Amino acid sequence: MIEFSLEVDASGLNCPLPLLRLKKALMEVKSGDVVKVIATDPAAHLDFGVYVEQTGHTMVDLLKQESVQIFYVRKK
Repeated sequence: MIEFSLEVDASGLNCPLPLLRLKKALMEVKSGDVVKVIATDPAAHLDFGVYVEQTGHTMVDLLKQESVQIFYVRKK
């Protein structure tokens, strides 16, 4: 199990809301902390992937379970 500092439940939200919730969560934690985001938007992995690539944060893990995606993002 991956340790995380903050969990964000973005279930039921569509693009761009899951990404906006991640951005807000990353502002609340310190460098090196991990944010866990639960999302049901099927395109969330695309948005999150581009976002971490452009900002320098790290996608620690991505778990896909049926209609749910769980992201672990480490703040740079």
